[in-house]
Amino acid sequence: MNAQRKHRRLGEILIDDGVISKDQLHIALTEQKKDHKLLGKILVDMGFATESIMRRALGEVLEQDIVDLSRVVPDPDAIKMINSDTARKHKVIPLSYDPNKQTLTIAMSDTFNLFSLDRIRIQIGQHIELVPVLAGEVEISNAVDQFYGYELSIDGILREIETGEVDYSNYQGDVEEYSQPLVRLVDVMLSDAVKRGASDIHFEPEESFLRIRYRIDGVLRQIRSLHKNYWPAIAVRLKVMADMNIAETRAAQDGRISRTIIGRPIDFRVASQPTIHGENIVLRVLDREKGIIPLEKLELPEESLRTLKIMMARPEGIILVTGPTGSGKTTTLYSLLNYLSSEQINIMTLEDPVEYPFPLIRQTSVNEAAGVDFATGIRSLMRQDPDVILVGEVRDEATAEMAFRAAMTGHQVYTTLHTNSAIGALPRLRDIGITPEIMAGNIIGVIAQRLVRKLCTHCKVGYKPDKQELRLLTNGDGIIPEKIYKAKGCTVCEQSGYKGRFAMLEILKMNSDLDDLLAHGATTKEIRDAAYEQGFFTLADDGVRHIINGITSIKEVGRVTDLTERMT
Repeated sequence: MNAQRKHRRLGEILIDDGVISKDQLHIALTEQKKDHKLLGKILVDMGFATESIMRRALGEVLEQDIVDLSRVVPDPDAIKMINSDTARKHKVIPLSYDPNKQTLTIAMSDTFNLFSLDRIRIQIGQHIELVPVLAGEVEISNAVDQFYGYELSIDGILREIETGEVDYSNYQGDVEEYSQPLVRLVDVMLSDAVKRGASDIHFEPEESFLRIRYRIDGVLRQIRSLHKNYWPAIAVRLKVMADMNIAETRAAQDGRISRTIIGRPIDFRVASQPTIHGENIVLRVLDREKGIIPLEKLELPEESLRTLKIMMARPEGIILVTGPTGSGKTTTLYSLLNYLSSEQINIMTLEDPVEYPFPLIRQTSVNEAAGVDFATGIRSLMRQDPDVILVGEVRDEATAEMAFRAAMTGHQVYTTLHTNSAIGALPRLRDIGITPEIMAGNIIGVIAQRLVRKLCTHCKVGYKPDKQELRLLTNGDGIIPEKIYKAKGCTVCEQSGYKGRFAMLEILKMNSDLDDLLAHGATTKEIRDAAYEQGFFTLADDGVRHIINGITSIKEVGRVTDLTERMT
């Protein structure tokens, strides 16, 4: 919002935006003198402006966050904190509760109503901080009708479905019918998955039942098994929300759902796939709070962080991030771009698809149907005067050639490649068709990474390592750990023994010696030996460091990388 607009009155903003005329404002002001109502409410009641437009204008005037309740899934735990009578009387709807920060976010039509705020504090307790956000009065009334008086737990909704008379086969997913239990069931499942930190939600039909699984900390966990009769209605509801064709069940489809869940914007990338037992639907959870992490909060060792910053200081060249699908490559790349982002440089991206919107960064999705693939997209981006280019993935020779051409013409290029290790990226690029002469001097560095689960701090168990484990952990490093830890399981970690993940890295920083070896056709072993002499350490080495520090277990590190190489 610019400085001139910032201090304008509500009426002036609405006139400038062409929403109302001066005559309509005069009529509303005259009416306000008689009824002493809020000007915004009078303009809506008289039909001069819609509530959504008024909400946006009020947000500018009051300099407050505004919320569109039609796209919000309230947290059932928050709903329980304020009873329906209080919500209706004070025109408020609870949106999310953060038990760690002890904050309750509520939507109100008048966020400066101190009497209402005091009444709510008395009900929830003075120790909980209220965070009011602005919403329209009619929207709040509709939301109170929707979310109060109906069951909002998964078990309760399933009981309601089992005992009620619902025509599952003909259900068409009317988004306005919140009384329909299937609508609530899908919303609560999405909310539950986000609260539990799931990265993916799987709806998998079998011959006689529907399996629902969440991927949490990189591992799939079965959450529910429902009778297959529920699946047609749930599938239709998901496809309606994702703007997919509900009549098409024999071809794969893609869609996207955007909602505000537990107080923050969440996107779901939806993909359907026909199987012998019906459509399989997977939702990828795109949580901006987790997807865009400042570089300093990636929990990297200080040495690795320093090396990354030195690599990013080079004005031109290419930085590669390698690893399998789901290893956190995109999060790392976004963290690097976030660190570089400023008004002084032009950062442009080419992604498939754009997952997280970024301020100050021009983002483009690959659209092969429109003739925009990675190779042609890079050529187009280079005409946009970029300083930094992100290419989602190097898949073929044409894309690799264009990425290196951009790096050779004064641009800093970031991209991903599917290899098992940092040094393995060099022969992989040769296989694609990039010559060693072009690679030498143009590769800034290669980052290989894996996501590893952290041991639950509430239940991890310490023990003395046996001879084989000691051999694996020491390997001539001189550090002999007296105690390491393994997983146990408790209620905090849902009996998994692990809670949260961190990135395990190996960073190959290129220099003149390694470039010279590369240009003269050195073998991978020769390059690896030279890198070791300069302080390079592998994924296994980084994993062992975290095992010794008690952050994770031998079993978990062995799940994502080969530890046996340390025993040779």
